[in-house]
Amino acid sequence: MILQALNDYYRRKCDDADPAQRLPVFGLEQKEIPFVLEITTEGELVQLLDTRTLNEKKKKAAQTFRVPQGVKKTSGVAANLLWDTLEYVLGVDTKGKPERVAEQHTHFVTRIEALPQSARDDAGIQAIFKFFACFNLPQLEAQPTWAQALETNAVMSFRLHGDVDLVCQRPAVVKAVLNVTTDEDARLAMCLVTGDDAPVQRLHASIKGVWGAQSSGANIVSFNARAFESYGKTERQGENAPVSQAAAFGYTTALNHLLRKDSDQRIQVGDASTVFWSDRDSEFESVAADIFGDPPKDDPDRSAHAVQALFAAIQSGKQGGLDEGNRFHVLGLAPNAARISIRFYHCLPLAELGECIRQHFTDLEIARGPYDPQYPSLKRLLQAVCLATSSQPQGDIERVPPNLGGAIVDAVFAGPDTPYPSLWLNAAVGRCRAEKNVNYYRAAAIKACLNRHIRRSSVTPTNQPPEKEFLPMLDLTNTNPAYRLGRLFAVLERIQEASAGGPGKLNSTIRDRYYGAASSTPVAVFTTLLRLKNSHLKKLPIGQAAWFEKLLGEILDSVTDFPKHLPLPDQGRFALGYYHQRQDFFTRKPDDSNPITEGNPS
Repeated sequence: MILQALNDYYRRKCDDADPAQRLPVFGLEQKEIPFVLEITTEGELVQLLDTRTLNEKKKKAAQTFRVPQGVKKTSGVAANLLWDTLEYVLGVDTKGKPERVAEQHTHFVTRIEALPQSARDDAGIQAIFKFFACFNLPQLEAQPTWAQALETNAVMSFRLHGDVDLVCQRPAVVKAVLNVTTDEDARLAMCLVTGDDAPVQRLHASIKGVWGAQSSGANIVSFNARAFESYGKTERQGENAPVSQAAAFGYTTALNHLLRKDSDQRIQVGDASTVFWSDRDSEFESVAADIFGDPPKDDPDRSAHAVQALFAAIQSGKQGGLDEGNRFHVLGLAPNAARISIRFYHCLPLAELGECIRQHFTDLEIARGPYDPQYPSLKRLLQAVCLATSSQPQGDIERVPPNLGGAIVDAVFAGPDTPYPSLWLNAAVGRCRAEKNVNYYRAAAIKACLNRHIRRSSVTPTNQPPEKEFLPMLDLTNTNPAYRLGRLFAVLERIQEASAGGPGKLNSTIRDRYYGAASSTPVAVFTTLLRLKNSHLKKLPIGQAAWFEKLLGEILDSVTDFPKHLPLPDQGRFALGYYHQRQDFFTRKPDDSNPITEGNPS
């Protein structure tokens, strides 16, 4: 499936309108054909067409066609397939060497006759045979363009009347050309990619650009020991997984193109080199790289614009238009010694792609500050859960567990109900405890992991009522003990700050001293904190102190006891409660300007 999709992508890119993006063609080449013999299906000549036109330099330039790869010309006789000079194609002498011209024409016809039966049965090939059978030189000499073609022994080819492509471009002929062996020792077998009987590629070309793999390249398909060989195909590596020479060239060329340094269809996520492509041309072909990749410094809103464009297309039903049935492919590759392993692969239409990405950002959505991005990049999310250094204050991306990024992307495209890797939640909670700081990125990651776990758990029937998913903002109705304790800790910290004159007045707060213990062993901390808050409340105005007392009572109303220990998922709930309550304190309430009654006691 993967090799087939890459081979199809290669075929499409061979015809790319942008010459810079066009991929080289196996077995074919671009060739200027000045004259075209246009014939009917019965082999009758319609016209000798001159394809030359005046270019910008006022010189005649012939039209370029994709034709079978030309042979290397020497002093001997060697004919190209279905195109060549006038002497080869028609057997008409232009240089006074009739015997040599006759031999040339014989070789030209012989190459056509050597085509497989499936190609010889094509209407275009049959028409050429009929043309040679009833060849009429006087009719050709009557053509107005004949003198120019004869004078220069011009290159020419055939085309059926009414067709746009040459006969050598017809599907049956191209298929036959691609299945011609380039290795005399190659054996014929059914290609696992195309299904055609074709020469098997023994050694596939190396794939370059995969992070962590050998710089000289590595392989997806390879056999290097007898233990991996079967059915007597020993010491002939490629025959164990037969892929034709044309298909092997196609998928390796396409993958190397996607993995190139300046590719806008790849991102590096941990050790997973991830590439994206679609079955047909689409403006969203590189959208995933824009969405998950870190935006460039000169265009910081690029990711947000890409997400908004995709969402707008989904909402407007654009996927039912030009992109209907157009599948999008996501392939993650990781190094494995001299080989490349497939970390993940997903193939889905635009509607499902958009839904997966929409759900991903919905799960990440959380109350944020004015400078926090609406759609956080995966790089920033990963940096937030790894150790910061002096050179990387936002987090050293090199310290991220190598398989974490790829596992997250895999979960995103596997579906809205697929849990994120538990390692992500562990890392986010661990950094909150280590740095005693629940920032935007960590809170978003914790919320996303917990909500996906809740969603998956709700599918499995249990005796317990399903847990409510966490909202982006403070949820006053959430009675989960860990969430309530997180809110309680935020209120106690706010009371301490208010008693000192506001945030920033203290060198350290209870968060700096007690966050780790409060989030893991609440019973050992909260009794002390609740006792200490009384001295802080005495320093506040009566109205503000009363408001805090009321808020504490509401939070503690559903807390029957302080747990001795909170497991890691509950430590995540604690962090969310703390973050939500802190954000709510600093959020202006539009319906009332009174900060005391609205929970913003400053």
